[in-house]
Amino acid sequence: MVTLATVSASGRDWRSIGREFEAIVGKTNVVQRREELLVYECDGLTSYRQRPAVVVLPRTTEQVAAIVKVCDRHDVPFVARGAGTGLSGGALPVEDCVLIVTALMKQILEIDFENQRVVVQPGVINNWVTQAVSGAGFYYAPDPSSQIICSIGGNVAENSGGVHCLKYGVTTNHVLGLKLVMPDGAIVEVGCRIPETPGYDLTGLFVGSEGTLGIATEITLRILKAPEAIHVLLADFTSVEAAGQAVSDIISAGIIPGGMEMMDNFSINAVEDVVGTNCYPRDADAILLIELDGLEVEVATNSQRVEAICQQNGARSIRTATDPQERLMLWKGRKAAFAAMGRISPDYYVQDGVIPRTKLQYVLREIEALSEKHGYRVANVFHAGDGNLHPLILYNNAIPGQLEAVEALGGDILKLCVEVGGSISGEHGIGADKRCYMPEMFSETDLETMQWVRQVFNPKGLANPGKIFPTPRTCGEAARANGQEQFSGVDRF
Repeated sequence: MVTLATVSASGRDWRSIGREFEAIVGKTNVVQRREELLVYECDGLTSYRQRPAVVVLPRTTEQVAAIVKVCDRHDVPFVARGAGTGLSGGALPVEDCVLIVTALMKQILEIDFENQRVVVQPGVINNWVTQAVSGAGFYYAPDPSSQIICSIGGNVAENSGGVHCLKYGVTTNHVLGLKLVMPDGAIVEVGCRIPETPGYDLTGLFVGSEGTLGIATEITLRILKAPEAIHVLLADFTSVEAAGQAVSDIISAGIIPGGMEMMDNFSINAVEDVVGTNCYPRDADAILLIELDGLEVEVATNSQRVEAICQQNGARSIRTATDPQERLMLWKGRKAAFAAMGRISPDYYVQDGVIPRTKLQYVLREIEALSEKHGYRVANVFHAGDGNLHPLILYNNAIPGQLEAVEALGGDILKLCVEVGGSISGEHGIGADKRCYMPEMFSETDLETMQWVRQVFNPKGLANPGKIFPTPRTCGEAARANGQEQFSGVDRF
């Protein structure tokens, strides 16, 4: 028998609240059936799940504002969710919450080629932006590996990056302005349609705030003119250390590639087994994918210089692709690297630390040592140019205790990143996954100051509660001593 939520343990009358939402968006865009809510229990961090009380799917800014006003009136926590591809639990529901899903807000509202900007709703898929403007010779630079399914709203929330962030920056470098719904339902606009404005940079403050300051409902993006020439070089090495040194030497030579990615032998073979590019040498300890773009003469010159640097560092072979289809094939394996792990392991746990490029060789050796110490295989795929690591720890969630073990290994990797002068996140965000490691990077005063900012925008704490910042309940020694889960209030998968 199908059942609907009625009165929750907190005393909220969800049937009545649901009717208020139906009056705003229509009955078909309010989800309350328990079996239908299962779809929204998690984001890309699938090991942790919490069923929301209600899911609402608005189509306009005004509808989002009305929904949030209902939440504010009833003191109901709410979480915004886009495509649900995030990997840090940023869109993970909290207990007894409303999940506001922006998937139906998928209109490209304006394209202005003369001023190189596009205005989109948050449900627009990342790759749609480039598709919409490519015919006129433009593109949108931030390109997460999930760009064919992830949404711009989620990219803004997490400040997503991608393979081209080395040269062109992450999402915050391409957002000019935002229309926001604040946690009390007020509609405000920050930034504008020109690159620089006086006053506080509220646009920069909001990008990467992970839904804790409000919900973006219209986003003005900067688009770039497509480069005159693009070359992609694939160099293979007999050691990860040699590949890492090549990365440092390329940057030291004053060359800034559009993207520079590294994959280890484990990842290479997983990708070839699944994608079958026949481009990646299976016996290589590591490969570098280096994309150079710009003026034809500049790209040709830098291609020769990069090839020489790779050869000086022991590259066995170097393949150069200039044809669009051939370039796409070289990138195809890298873009599919995460998915390819599903072929060789039932589950994987991915981290997102950042390190200085000069520490790359040392950190990779330490990760290998940590892998042996904990007894779990680690595949390394990462944005080598800017030191953004994505170690994928392989495990089986069906075996009791393995998830906790790989969490500990992932935590040790994040601590290692901080120890060498890096960060616990480069593009995936903190969410629920890494909040307990924030004190590794920030002092109590730092964290308190951040909380002051959150309090100004979100005084009731209703917008995405429990994310980013550690609390005694979620991360304290007392909670661990009492045997509570790190993700208090969240069901294990």
